Amino acid sequence: MTNRKNLRIDADRLWDSLMEMAKIGPGIAGGNNRQTLTDEDAEGRALFQTWCEAAGMTMGVDTMGNMFATRPGEDPDALPVYMGSHLDTQPTGGKYDGVLGVLGGLEAVRTMNDLNVKTKHPIVVANWTNEEGTRFAPAMLASGVFAGKHTQDWAYDREDAEGKKFGDELKRIGWVGDEEVGARKMHAMFELHIEQGPILEAEGKDIGVVTHGQGLNWLEVTIIGKESHTGSTPMPMRINAGRGLALITELVHEIAMKHQPNAVGAIGHVDVYPNSRNIIPGKVVCTVDFRSHLQEVIDAMIAEFDERAPKLCADIGVEMSWEMVGTFDPPAFDEGCVKAVRDAAQELGYSHMDIVSGAGHDACWINEIYPTAMIMCPCVDGLSHNEAEDISKEWAAAGTDVLMHAVLETAEIVE
Repeated sequence: MTNRKNLRIDADRLWDSLMEMAKIGPGIAGGNNRQTLTDEDAEGRALFQTWCEAAGMTMGVDTMGNMFATRPGEDPDALPVYMGSHLDTQPTGGKYDGVLGVLGGLEAVRTMNDLNVKTKHPIVVANWTNEEGTRFAPAMLASGVFAGKHTQDWAYDREDAEGKKFGDELKRIGWVGDEEVGARKMHAMFELHIEQGPILEAEGKDIGVVTHGQGLNWLEVTIIGKESHTGSTPMPMRINAGRGLALITELVHEIAMKHQPNAVGAIGHVDVYPNSRNIIPGKVVCTVDFRSHLQEVIDAMIAEFDERAPKLCADIGVEMSWEMVGTFDPPAFDEGCVKAVRDAAQELGYSHMDIVSGAGHDACWINEIYPTAMIMCPCVDGLSHNEAEDISKEWAAAGTDVLMHAVLETAEIVE
């Protein structure tokens, strides 16, 4: 154990595990459709449990279906160090989003076993239920219950598009555990994830050291015009809610660009009424999404929007109002855990840079109750939530090496 640089995971074994898991719930274009609490999710969970038990770990499951595979530590009183992510996917998801963080954690444990590495603290690999939030909104549902952001009763009552409830489907697939949600204590948690963005690949970096997550505010905007015939209404006499949408869309882009770096803004959802090809829109309802890793930046973007958007609409004769419909405060990850990630990348000789996560992750909720950090590896063209999502074996191995070393540093190797 004199030279920790020699501790490297088995890249081929990790890749084989990723490809084997991808056989469960295959998509139609090379990716995966393994949505939460489906039969495919149950099958993926069973395979993960089989692998964990073969690696000498014991499996615990809580009443939200969160899975926790434990490798014992040398000190029975020491709190565990966690690593993990999620196995559920989007309906047209890739093979790596979330899955890399779970199977990378498993591979780190397998490597520790191979090399007979012992730690003071136990090590736990977690699979968090319903991170994606596609079938049952919101995203990061079970980690949110674990962190006390939602009640379990409320989570159990979430319904999918067919009216099926989360609690009923969790019971149906046989993954209601007996542990109380949130009863587990953590020394720290690390989550490995693909970037889901283009920055690392563009910068030629192996590792993203995630210092912050993005917070967000969602505004629901209503624009009121006057419905009239598209052919017979003279242009100067039109009160077109669609024009208001166009002006606000450009305004949101302009505001986000003024607050670079790391600020973003867009209109992601639009309902146009009456949505007929020969009627000028009389009403538009849209959602504005502002995000940044700094709350003061989000606040500034909203303040500018509130000042300018109503005037833009009034100038063309339409009315505009908005209300806040969603908020998520930007998390700053634990400095000690972030340092462990950065030090691991440096020690292993991987190129790295600090980065802000543009997406939400289970780590964001856990960070509110225990020291947490994230590691990111590149993905091709920054593409994710798409069956064409792709990474290289080398990127996966580098991220998992850094994950393992950060965890070992935190869990304290026993010589």
